[in-house]
Amino acid sequence: MSTLCSQLQKKMKTLFLAVMALFPAVIMAECTCEADEEDRNKSLALKYKLAAIASILVASAIGVCLPVLGKAVPALNPDRSFFFIVKAFAAGVILSTGFIHVLPDAFDNLTSPCISVTPWGDFPFAGFIAMVSAIGTLMVDTYATSYYSRRSVGKAVAQVGNEEEGVVPVHAHATHGHAHGSLPASGETELLRHRVISQVLELGIIVHSVIIGIALGASESPKTIQPLIAALTFHQFFEGIGLGGCIAQAKFKSRAVAIMGLFFSLTTPVGIAIGIGISNIYSETSPTALIVEGCFNSASAGILIYMALVDLLAADFMSPKLQGSGKLQLGANVSLLLGAGAMSLLAKWA
Repeated sequence: MSTLCSQLQKKMKTLFLAVMALFPAVIMAECTCEADEEDRNKSLALKYKLAAIASILVASAIGVCLPVLGKAVPALNPDRSFFFIVKAFAAGVILSTGFIHVLPDAFDNLTSPCISVTPWGDFPFAGFIAMVSAIGTLMVDTYATSYYSRRSVGKAVAQVGNEEEGVVPVHAHATHGHAHGSLPASGETELLRHRVISQVLELGIIVHSVIIGIALGASESPKTIQPLIAALTFHQFFEGIGLGGCIAQAKFKSRAVAIMGLFFSLTTPVGIAIGIGISNIYSETSPTALIVEGCFNSASAGILIYMALVDLLAADFMSPKLQGSGKLQLGANVSLLLGAGAMSLLAKWA
């Protein structure tokens, strides 16, 4: 009996060593850069893609238009408390999009075994590009606001000068922190700020929306596309509410509002259409595609994270209206957690 046990132990040991020896080979076999040929069905995938275009287009348009049409829906007027609740939810969605969806994808792209180790494996480029993108967004935010403010001051000075027949009664007091008759009112400065925020935010959203659309459109796997339809529809709807809220606060002219809303609504569907067009030549595992997607995703993540934290959440949560109401603070915090949590949950499927 003891001899039998001893032989069995030897055989188990030999088997264990053999499995351990083969394990690296199994791992290497799984890390291939060939596109997965299973679950491909071009005709069915195309039907899902067309459904995705329609669904995402409608959801994006409704989401971005709801805050803009605040006059027709009084509860969504930027001056109402409920608007802060909805905007906090949308900011949570945007923040989660940057941290949970876009940035991890960027790390996956730029650390893929399908691209060369040098230089991509020698340095965390995804995090670096996201950081540089966030800093760049801060600089654009600052300089754009400063530029518009100076231009507004110049116009005010010129207008006063014309009214006074060339005499400009501007008496600036640096120590007092104000200038008579020339500096824009705080309301005008705030309006300029909202305009810069809305434009920069739309830029960040458009970048990652195009990448998502192309990836979905180029896929030929119905199992991959199907869960993405619901996830992206939800994502675009609430991202649209966040952007629409910024556009509504910026008080653009009707033409500018229509152009910004149209750009946002069409970005992902156009990306899907581009993906469908290049699906025969596009390979999601090619080094060029991985590097380009990784860099764009990293940059987009940095923009979205900065905008969500600084321009959407910090600006609203530190505003006098929110600071003066404990009930509104609680509602905004709960709404923020729900938005971030719901979007994070979608990472399970997309």
